[in-house]
Amino acid sequence: MIMQKTQAPTKATPFMEKIPNALTLFRVILIPFYVLFYYLPFDLSNLAAAVIFIVASLTDLLDGYLARKWQVCSRFGAFLDPVADKIMVCVALILMVSHYSKYEANYFPYISVIITLCAIVVVSREIVISALREWMAEVGSRARVAVSWIGKWKTTIQMIAISGLIWRHNMEMVYLALAMLLVAVVLTIWSMIDYIIAGVRAINEKTAALAREPKPAPKPARDNAASEEESRDTAS
Repeated sequence: MIMQKTQAPTKATPFMEKIPNALTLFRVILIPFYVLFYYLPFDLSNLAAAVIFIVASLTDLLDGYLARKWQVCSRFGAFLDPVADKIMVCVALILMVSHYSKYEANYFPYISVIITLCAIVVVSREIVISALREWMAEVGSRARVAVSWIGKWKTTIQMIAISGLIWRHNMEMVYLALAMLLVAVVLTIWSMIDYIIAGVRAINEKTAALAREPKPAPKPARDNAASEEESRDTAS
């Protein structure tokens, strides 16, 4: 039997420790650029906006991979990374709702309604999960609502769908991207329910553990005479 050697994690230098946070900041900086290219009036502006969005999405994967590989974790990074992701996705959804509502006649009836409902579900899910994670952190069970495989698949499909709806090279791309967005919405609802169940379960376990802890014995009651005498001594 061949024993495989366990590779020790790479020790990060001070410069390497800054790279994940730098990638996250770079992702935030890219957001106004894909908004700008989205509205520029030339033929390849949609492609440029989609490419910038894809690059921003890839930095999300890369900074998480490097942080895990180098075992780099900072409070600033833990705060900024999910915020950058949510801003990036929400801005893209707003752009899509605006475009497909304005040019709905170029596609098919109610495409704007479908995309708007998808955007509402995605944004609502992000708000619910953010509140749930903050709540779980207060009770010391933050790890119970960590990212699951459903969430990872949801994010991947969602990013591809948004990229296609931003580029909209042809009608086939728009329809395929819209179908993928609907799949992402189903996974969004699934993952939200999964996170909520895990959170409620953790809260119930925490409550049960607190109920099992021995309660301190009540202090013996003091007679009224002693209490009145002590009050008079204090007043004097």
